[in-house]
Formats: sequence, C-alpha cells, structure tokens
Amino acid sequence: MHQPTPPSPAPGTAAADRRAALPLFAESVTPAGMRGPAGAVPPTVRPRPASSVPPTRSGAKPAAPSGAPPATPCRRGDLPPTHRSLIGVALPGLVISTEQGQLTGLGLEGFYRAGRRLLSRCRLRVAGREPLPSQARMAGADRARFVGTLRTSSAPGPDPDVMVERTRDADGTERITLHSWAPRPLRLPVEVALGTDLADLGTIAAGRAGPDLPASVHDAGLRWSCAAAGASVTAVPPPADALASAGLLRWEFVLPPGGSTSVELRVRPDGGGPLRSVGRTAAGPLASAHATGDDPAVTALLRTSIEDLRALMLRDPAHPADVHLAAGVPWRCGLAPGEALVAARMALPLGTRLAEGTLRTLARTQRRGPGPRAGMVPGPGRDTGPHLPPGCTGTEATLLFPVLLAEARRWGLGDDETQELMPAAERCLTWLRGAVGDGTYVHDPHPDGPVRCETQAHAHRAALLGAELLDAFGRPGGDGLREWARWLRAEFRRDFWIDDPAGGRPAAARSPDGRLVPYLSATAAHLLDTGLLGGGAAAPGLLDPVQTGQLARLLGKPAMNSGWGLRGLAASEAGYNPFGHRAGAVRVPETAIAVAGLATAGHEKEAGSLLRGVLAAAGAFGHRLPEMYAGEQRTDASTPLPHPAACRPAATAAAAGVLLLTTLVGIRPDAPGGTVTLRPVRSAPLGELGLTGLRIAGAPFSVRVGRLGMAMVEEAADGLQLGA
Repeated sequence: MHQPTPPSPAPGTAAADRRAALPLFAESVTPAGMRGPAGAVPPTVRPRPASSVPPTRSGAKPAAPSGAPPATPCRRGDLPPTHRSLIGVALPGLVISTEQGQLTGLGLEGFYRAGRRLLSRCRLRVAGREPLPSQARMAGADRARFVGTLRTSSAPGPDPDVMVERTRDADGTERITLHSWAPRPLRLPVEVALGTDLADLGTIAAGRAGPDLPASVHDAGLRWSCAAAGASVTAVPPPADALASAGLLRWEFVLPPGGSTSVELRVRPDGGGPLRSVGRTAAGPLASAHATGDDPAVTALLRTSIEDLRALMLRDPAHPADVHLAAGVPWRCGLAPGEALVAARMALPLGTRLAEGTLRTLARTQRRGPGPRAGMVPGPGRDTGPHLPPGCTGTEATLLFPVLLAEARRWGLGDDETQELMPAAERCLTWLRGAVGDGTYVHDPHPDGPVRCETQAHAHRAALLGAELLDAFGRPGGDGLREWARWLRAEFRRDFWIDDPAGGRPAAARSPDGRLVPYLSATAAHLLDTGLLGGGAAAPGLLDPVQTGQLARLLGKPAMNSGWGLRGLAASEAGYNPFGHRAGAVRVPETAIAVAGLATAGHEKEAGSLLRGVLAAAGAFGHRLPEMYAGEQRTDASTPLPHPAACRPAATAAAAGVLLLTTLVGIRPDAPGGTVTLRPVRSAPLGELGLTGLRIAGAPFSVRVGRLGMAMVEEAADGLQLGA
C-alpha cells in the first residue's frame, strides 16, 4: 500500500539523510522500475506529533503506565528517540523495549517481523501489581533481560520475596519466570495484557499507527488481524482464562518456598513459523573470533561486534545462499549498498563469505545498457553536511565494488568465485573511466556535482586495485587505470592542497566552477585509506608524505579528535554542531578508517589516541557502538552523549570494531601469493593483544602482539608463509 508523502525535510538535516536512506525493512536495491524482494514501498519516516497518540478502542488516549517515564513530545521532522531503548535484533526479527520492561504500545515498543509490529503491548501483573523494575540489560545482540521484584509477604521490612525475570528475544519469544523466596507457599495470580496495531515500522515512526485491533481467542492464546496481516500469541502452559475483549491471558500458580515457574509467550505472524535468522545458523558466514589482552575491553568489543554483525544479516530471497548486511536498526533494516560494502570490507578478517554474498547481491542490481550510468551500482542520496549538496551513495558503492573483490581475493576468496564476479567489477571500472572522460576527476553526483576529496580517494583506490584484478585474470585495461591513477595523484596534490601558515590542509571539495571548499571534516580520513596490493603492500595515496603528515596532525588535534573519536566536522568550522550527523558528531566507521590509515602511514600517536577514545566510548555503550554519537569534548568526568536518532546496532559501526582491533596487528594477507605480512602498531597502545579464530585462505588464523609491538603468528593455514 502506498503511503502519502509529506513535505521533504530540509537538506543537511538528519531527517533528510534518513529520508534518503533505503526503506526500513525494505527491498534490496534494484534497477530502476523493479521491486526488490520484499516488494515494499519505501515508507516515510516522520514522528507523531505529541497530540496524536493513538486512541484505545474506547476512543480515549491511553495513560502512561505506572512507574513509566512520560512520553517525550517530538516535533515534526524528528525521529522517535531510540538511544535509551533496548533493541534485540535477529533480522528479520526485531524487538524494541524500554528499561521499564513492560511493553506499553508507546513509541516504537514491540515485537516486529519483516518490519511489521506483531505485538505492541505485553503488560504483566502478578498478584494484581506490576513488578518493580530492578534491572534491564542486553543479554546478547538478539535478547534483552529484565528483572523486577514484588513484596507479597505481610512480614515487616522492605524485602521483596518474589523475583520476576523476563527474557525477550527478537525471534518473537518472551519467557516470564517467577521465583519465590517466601517462607510459605504463595498463590500467585498472573495476568498478561496483550495488544497490537499490526502497523509497519515506517508508519509507527511517522506517527500514523492506528488504535489496537480487536482480539479473538486462538488456540492457547490470542489472535489479531487486519487487511494487510495477522498475528497471534500462543502461551505455554496454556492460560486458565483468555479474554479476547480485554486482550488478557490469566494463570494461577502456587509456588513453594524457593520454587519457580515459567510462562513462555510465542509471537508469530499468520502463516509464519519460528524465525530462522541467518546469523544464528551454525554455518554462518562469519568466523567466531576472540580477542584477549591487557585491556579487557577488547574481548567485549570483538564479541559484541560479531554478535551485532550476525544479527544484521539478511538473505537475498531470490538467492538464499547470498548473505549481506542491513544498514542498521531500527531505521534502515534494508540493504544500503555503500554501507554493506564498507562493512563487508572491514569484516574480511572474519572470512570472505560475507563479502562474496554482498558482491553477488549487488552485482544483480548493477545498471546495464547504454548511458552514463551503465555499470553503476545504484544507491540513494546522502546528506553530506552544511557545506556541500547531497552526494550519491551509488558512486561510492560502484567504486567500492572492485576494491572489495580485490581485497577479498587477498584474504582467500577463491579464483572461481572471483572469476564469476569479474564482469561486474569490470563494468564498475568501465563506468569509472567513462565518468572521468577527458578530465581528471570524478564528480559526485555524476556528472554535474562537486569534486569531493573522498570520491577521488575511492576512485584512485579502485583504479589501482582494479588494475591488479584485471592483470591477475588476463583482462585488458590495467595499464590504463594505473596511468590515470598516476595522473590523478599529481593533479590532486596540486589542486586540492590549501597552503596556510599552519602547514596547510586538503580541501573538502572543488565546486563545479573550480572554487575550493576549504573546511576540514572526517571525510579527509578517506585520503588515508589506500587499500591492499599484492605481497602485503599498501597502495600509494593521493597525498605525498609531507601532506599526509600534516593531515595526521590535523586529525589528532582537539578540533577534530573529540577524545571519543573523530568529529564529522572540525569544531572550529562554521556550521559545527556536536550532534550534527555529518556536521560534528563522531561517526564510528570514519574514526576506524582514520585509525587504520594513520597506522599504515606510520602516524601511530594520532592513531592510538583515536583508538583509545573510541574504545572508551564503546565501554559507555555496553560495547555495542552506535553509528554516531555527539562530538562533545571528552573531560575527566564525562561520558559520550548518545545521538537520539542513531542506528544501534549499525553494520559499519559493528564492523569498525573488527577493523580497529585487527589494525593493531597489521595483518596484510596475500592468499594468492601464499604469504601474510604483519605490520603491527609498534607503540602497542592497548598493551598485549591476542586474536584467535580469524580466517585467511579459508583456514583459522591466530596472532599475538606483545607489549613491545612485536607480532607472532600462532596458527595459520598450511603453506601460508610469513612475508617480509
């Protein structure tokens, strides 16, 4: 069903960037005129005005639950805040809760499957009262655990004698367990009030969800239906009473002293069975790597990063063997090509199957036929901050495609699999040469947009790594790409460098009329990301060593380094906003790219400072890094401020955790050449670090870096030699 489209938000706002992103639980990107696998129309994301809370069936607005915080009013253009939500993810399953533990139906709360809310209310009462919330935490990427207490005894004193434990799983299961510590048997009536509107996530976020639907008794539970869908809740054990008119299930339990009992609620869509999440299968595409070291945070960061990556995995419905990552929860649970490629590239130390599935999925979306867009991987627009017009993520994805293929081959992607993807990579490289034409630079959006510094970095890397791919498989064109890359380096170093008394800086862009756009932002970090060539050699960069050193100093200064990571825009620039998602907030993936690039270029002091900052921030977020958080300056007593509209988990932020830790080891594999080279960070900013269970050439790879920055391989594939 088509949704009415509201006025577009102003360019440069967070809402504009979200509007430009792919739909929530959406189709994969497809060529123009085609629907994606889900067949969904991209929903519009706008919040509900404070005055439009959906009425109950009686027509009255529901009251806030006892003990729950009042609903926060939102202005039109805002997204409902999620930074304090507990979000369990096992796509296409999703459950969103607050710290109170009860599902009240307010905001985004509820169980979801493929973007539809199957259950919005699940309010528990024991002995006529709601449990007093005691603890709420994530017990994994897909599960939240809530603990509450009740005092039922008439004995004096404040001690509770009943503990209520609830585990809520993204697969649509909630388990409620009662523990009695009373000195005598307890008779406990239990009731659960259920309800749903069966609305889709985009409609809920836009404030257009309707009232609860009427329920009917169904098996050992309740069922709801509307024209678009149906859902049911089944209880084990079956309830003693099921009241459809009130949406109530009731039990009565007798607990002996020290006894326990449990109820399990199973939420299912009509015609749907138990959720089979891609990331939960034993044959998932990511290795189960582990980190140990002097800093205990490394263990939690790698574990949580891998859990979140697995939770965000989706299959291409038409080609179920091909797995890719959704961009992030809750706003972008569909495929965003550029971010899927970035995340798959950062996750290469965990194996090449995710990269292969992502490349195969995107190859099927590639534009064919004549015209200036032939060979492009389509992607939505992206807001780029206050100083430049929106860019095209399709440009980034097209340039990343051959890079990921080339580097996946270095990590161990087989020649047969690489050969199958070569035609799509060649089309990307052909598009690149056509986009440049007789000029030097790639405009974004092509062909009339500005010349952005990061786009030239992507194009230069694609040319060099793409040339190696072409040579390896006997295809023509490699020499021409290398020659253009040499020309681009010479021109870029002259055309994009702004001299000033402080040592100069790279321009963020050149406008279509040739004027330099001189602000400093995190996009400059992409100039440090040169890519991996054969034999473990890093590709040359667009900046010369002196310019690279100056950029390193700029990224290490407080204007860019917030102490929690790299700001999206320097604090000294006009338009800076610490919450601006591309105007000052810390973006985790770009911080990781900066750390890796700085370490490769030998600027370990700046790399170590950024690394320690983002690792400290990870601890404040329970090691589940959001895609961004505020760029406020770190102080001794501060913690990072969450961004209320950030995706968490997000694919690129989770994969950034993998890149940050493997950067310290400096792993540079060349599986076709049978070697792996180690270039560890000699300053060992986190002390000793061990990584086990990585994968190179399809086999486990383990390595340890000591406190003196010396690396030692502990496990590797047979025949894999240590390079010079």
